[in-house]
Amino acid sequence: MKRLSLTFILNLSFLLNSLFAKEGMWIPMLISQINEADMRNMGLKISADEIYSINHSSIKDAIVLFGGGCTAEIISEKGLILTNHHCGISIVQSYSTLDHDYLNNGFWALRNEEELPAKGLTATIMIRMEDVSDKVLQNLDDHLSQAQRNAIIKSRCEKIEKEAVKGSSYKAKVKPFYYGNKYYLIVDEVFEDVRLVGAPPVSIGKFGGDTDNWMWPRHTGDFCLFRIYTDKNNKPAPYSKENIPYKPKYSLTLSTKGIKNDDFTFVYGYPGRTQEYIPSFGVEMITEIENPVRISLRNKRLHIIEAAMQTNYLSRLQYTAKSASIANYWKKMIGESRGTDKLKTITNKKQFEAKFADWVKLEAGRNHQYGSLLNAYDHIYKQLVPLNLANDYFSEAALGTDYIRIVNNLDDLINLCKDKASSDSVIIKEGKKQLIALTNFHKNTSSVIEINLFRTMIREYYNNRDISSHPDVFDIINTTYHGKIDRYLDDVISKSVFISDQKISKLLSNFKRKNYKIILKDPLFTLAESIYKFYYSSILPQINILNYQIDSLNRLYMKAQLEMDTERTFYPDANLTLRISYGKIEGYKPEDAISYLYFTTLKGIIEKEDTSIFDYKVNERLKDLYLKKDYGPYSDADGEMHVCFIASNHTTGGNSGSPVLNAEGQLIGLNFDRVWEGTMSDLNFNTDYCRNISLDIRYFLFIVDKFAGAKNLLSEMKIQN
Repeated sequence: MKRLSLTFILNLSFLLNSLFAKEGMWIPMLISQINEADMRNMGLKISADEIYSINHSSIKDAIVLFGGGCTAEIISEKGLILTNHHCGISIVQSYSTLDHDYLNNGFWALRNEEELPAKGLTATIMIRMEDVSDKVLQNLDDHLSQAQRNAIIKSRCEKIEKEAVKGSSYKAKVKPFYYGNKYYLIVDEVFEDVRLVGAPPVSIGKFGGDTDNWMWPRHTGDFCLFRIYTDKNNKPAPYSKENIPYKPKYSLTLSTKGIKNDDFTFVYGYPGRTQEYIPSFGVEMITEIENPVRISLRNKRLHIIEAAMQTNYLSRLQYTAKSASIANYWKKMIGESRGTDKLKTITNKKQFEAKFADWVKLEAGRNHQYGSLLNAYDHIYKQLVPLNLANDYFSEAALGTDYIRIVNNLDDLINLCKDKASSDSVIIKEGKKQLIALTNFHKNTSSVIEINLFRTMIREYYNNRDISSHPDVFDIINTTYHGKIDRYLDDVISKSVFISDQKISKLLSNFKRKNYKIILKDPLFTLAESIYKFYYSSILPQINILNYQIDSLNRLYMKAQLEMDTERTFYPDANLTLRISYGKIEGYKPEDAISYLYFTTLKGIIEKEDTSIFDYKVNERLKDLYLKKDYGPYSDADGEMHVCFIASNHTTGGNSGSPVLNAEGQLIGLNFDRVWEGTMSDLNFNTDYCRNISLDIRYFLFIVDKFAGAKNLLSEMKIQN
């Protein structure tokens, strides 16, 4: 039988999409070849060239990678960008105090001068994308070891990146797709001066809190506004008072005409990570072994934090963002494991693998290339599972207490002290730097909460790992303290310098070289150092070796799947690169006799109100607007103020803040979540259960206009009725 080239197979599989495919996160530069006809059949009214072009401005020029893990979109000619409240909440919280409580009262800049610098935040806009697979993969001998292959590929990628941005201020990276079977060059423009412009109070931006997170129906006004600033030449520049608002190549038009069931939609953004094509061994490790452990540990942390937040207002200010961050993935993991079990994902993958094994045996050359794949996976995952559990206890338990992380940062100071070439002035300077970091940590946290977290998480780490997985410091517990972990923790807390602001200041405010020995003997530092040393010397190296081997197997397995099933729709797994997914507005039926509509309204917020629960307290001004039905021009044809809607677009983490666009390419919503029954979509997308949840853009406009009175912001936007 004639062997087909991988390039031909890739292109053929792209073209054989089912007529109404909703699954998939597609590469924008390829939609004219792959998806445009399908999208038009579903209702798209603009061309692929209007969605992505490098020859003229297009929608892609309005899509922003917000920081390193969310999406935003440009909605004015003055660089105004819109993203999720939960993506910007840490910036809002950083400026919130008891006197200026932006978190709970909201923040609205009525003039540019009032906008607040978001230190460390970047906004990245893609300039172009190019398939460089031939340059990266040409003449790679099949007999190369994986290490040799990777070294050659790395060298080639670095050369391509360097040449791509020569003579410009752009940034470039070459990223693998299809597990290294394809490579694409991505050229970006990265803006460093981003400022907070507006945010609703948390009672709107996070209404329903962690209880409603990942759930439908949803009533959350999950948005924040920021602005990109540049130098006078419209080029990226560090923060400066002289910088001016960015003049974008393209800004989105906001549509207030509303949505209806079965409308076409598409999402444009930066999905983080999916693993649709991994074998059953990987899914089983994630959903049945790792998730339960991580869920349990996060649950304990949440219990401690939320109990304190319920009784102490300052703690609520300090821990809102952290609690949300912990809870977000905690609840996602619960839904993910539940969803894969319901869909029998592991069983189905094993059935596919049985068919795969039969297909491999049909041809000698194929058997030579792929015959050992599944056995190799089995062998490696058996080694990886216990190591990944050790990794989970390190990240979720040991680092579940910030005391461990914060004192470990003192290594830099210790190393300077040990280096005879370091001057006293340099050491004093580093000591003051560490003093500021530790002082800020204590200032922005509660010692009661942090000590409780420390006790609980280290206890979990000690009690739930066998002795072979213990860092050396735990020998002290077994010998000196006779296994009494609580006595040991009491001593660490009482004797450590780094629990007390006064002791920290005394040690670090005028630090002397010889004082590094005090740090080395400190029981909290000793604990942190031992935990980190054990992880980085005994656990992580082994994990890296095994993941290295799995990466090699994934490349071959992906290649084999493409060859085996040319009629299947293959799209690359998400890897935090710009993607398009598309579907339609539609409800769903998660369980027997349960059917959900596709939208929610402000009436639902009032119905959920519970003044005894912080997350369900309704803002009085919002309630007043509801009672007066003062919705301005933003109500739906049914007379209600619509809040959120769901659609069948394939999204994941990173798509938070992504624009949801209609058939004309106009902004109708702001993606912020998935329904809980569909959180398994990172591993197994299902068209019956997977829905993305979005903020109706009319609710956003209503809040900015009628609630906040920020008409200065509305005047910047292009609004289509």
